Amino acid sequence: MLKKLCTAVCIVALSTIALLSSSYAKASPVQILISTDQGNIQLELYPEKAPKTVENFLTYVNDKYYDGLVFHRVKEGFMIQAGAFDQDLNIREPKGEPVVNESFNGLKNAKGTVAMARKSDPNSAKSQFYINVVDNFFLDPRTHKPGYTVFGRVINGMEVAEKISKLPTKKSGHMADVPVTPVHILEAKVINQDQK
Repeated sequence: MLKKLCTAVCIVALSTIALLSSSYAKASPVQILISTDQGNIQLELYPEKAPKTVENFLTYVNDKYYDGLVFHRVKEGFMIQAGAFDQDLNIREPKGEPVVNESFNGLKNAKGTVAMARKSDPNSAKSQFYINVVDNFFLDPRTHKPGYTVFGRVINGMEVAEKISKLPTKKSGHMADVPVTPVHILEAKVINQDQK
């Protein structure tokens, strides 16, 4: 009888530990503040949905890689893109390896979401990201065809992103949709302390 009781207590204890462990294993959203000379944009990132992508983005944020870069491609009715060029359109080479595509995570390229820009290779995203200023569901994955990985959303300052998307643009070299007046990222930083 005592042996059965001990076994039951052990099972309950182990189950409780397992439940607590799984709840702690769930990654909390990470908040990022992007300060620009047009205003601030606050992002919430979802490591539970796109762990590799969020880890990659946070590495660049914590390394201050984005500070001083510009939104080099802006299109009203589409998106605003940053993460590679300074105001003279000189490229700042990303240091990290490309991140694996995580577009099949259930998140959509809806208005206000943030996603990784990439080349035709689905696994080629490095540092460039964009903010959707409208629903761009054509960028989502299809059966057997990866899309563009959404890994967060704007939770404050969407009006700033929309304002940037409406700025006058020009063609510069091989690049189109470049703002006539550069929009600088003054600083990008993590603002919930436990995620630094």
